[in-house]
Amino acid sequence: MRSVFAFVRISAGSGILTAALWAQTPPAMPLAEAQQIALRNHPRIASAALGAEATGFVVKEVRAARYPTLSGSVTGVGAEHNSTLSAGAVTTSSIYSRAASGIVANQLLTDFGRTKNLEQSAKLRNAAANQNVANTRAQILIEVEQTYYAALASESVLRVAQATLDLRRVTLRQVTALAQSALRSTLDVSFARVNVSQSELDLFRAENDSKASHARLSAAMGYDRDQPFSLTDEPLPSSLEPDADALIVQAMRERPDLAALQLNRDALDRYAEAEKRLQNPTISAAAVAGVAPIRDDRLRNTYSAAGVNVNIPVLNGGLFKARREEAESRAAAARKDIQNLSVQIARDVRVAWLDANDAFQRLDVTARLVAEANEALRLAQARYDNGLGSIVELNQAQLNQTSAEITAVSAKYEYLGRRAALSYAIGGLR
Repeated sequence: MRSVFAFVRISAGSGILTAALWAQTPPAMPLAEAQQIALRNHPRIASAALGAEATGFVVKEVRAARYPTLSGSVTGVGAEHNSTLSAGAVTTSSIYSRAASGIVANQLLTDFGRTKNLEQSAKLRNAAANQNVANTRAQILIEVEQTYYAALASESVLRVAQATLDLRRVTLRQVTALAQSALRSTLDVSFARVNVSQSELDLFRAENDSKASHARLSAAMGYDRDQPFSLTDEPLPSSLEPDADALIVQAMRERPDLAALQLNRDALDRYAEAEKRLQNPTISAAAVAGVAPIRDDRLRNTYSAAGVNVNIPVLNGGLFKARREEAESRAAAARKDIQNLSVQIARDVRVAWLDANDAFQRLDVTARLVAEANEALRLAQARYDNGLGSIVELNQAQLNQTSAEITAVSAKYEYLGRRAALSYAIGGLR
């Protein structure tokens, strides 16, 4: 009777402690909220977005060649009287002492499509960078989702470990009381104590795993230190597609990393076309105007001129040809990269579908395993209470029941994690 009252007092104390801990529990954070926090907070997403923003300025840099340039000049020259520049030039020109200021305007008239192709190439690279941002977001989302499920699994294992320890402590008290009444041997007490010690070790390990999983979740959400989270359980998703072929088609259409490679290939094709047009002439116009308040008497106090320049490449040691061939080779390599990634995506989707299907089939088996282990434990406990079974039999039944519960918990969250991996493989995370 005293042991019963002691157990009641311990249970009441545990209830008060649980209530106190529950009052300190932080607000619940569902998976969707964790993912939104990660999208706002993670530095990898900000880095990818800033990189994409930088490629947008490259478009403006290339486009600037199509617009006129205007610059001002101020010049002061002291020259030898009646001297002429002779060495270092084919033509000669007279040099006069002067102080003058003016402006120079230049305008590209045409380079036969080279600048246009460079601009299109820059735009495509910018679009590819934006797809890389989407891919980075997807990577962060899958990381958060999988670490969230891992944290839920570790919390469930922790609850199982705590319940197992509580049960084995109760068993130890029962066996100790029976041994004191000479109804059980001290060997049974020794076995029960060993089981309690093992359960305490399992609990310590489960507590550490739970804290580590929360730390990994905090890092996945972009925090540099562990955050207090209260997680909420997630429902099982809808059933899988009957086969992976339709999912592979969706992945080829939706995967942002594949879209980025395709855009990069188009950008390289445009760049190769721009390099090919280097052999074409470049036509530009120039105009100058200014004043020379301090000058030689033979010079006017104002000047102005305008002209058109046609630059025709003739020989440059094969430079333009080499640049074109390099660009064409890089574009061909990009096409092979797309083929390679397409093969990998088809493989990843098929494997992810198989893994998810395998995990789904294990759910029913593990549920039956838990039910059978609970029934076996109930029978073993009844046999032991009636003096028909040994402590070894009871301990084995308890061990099987704990193992079955952990297996069932692991199976559930493994299925959720594999469904998340499948969603990522088909491009469903954005």
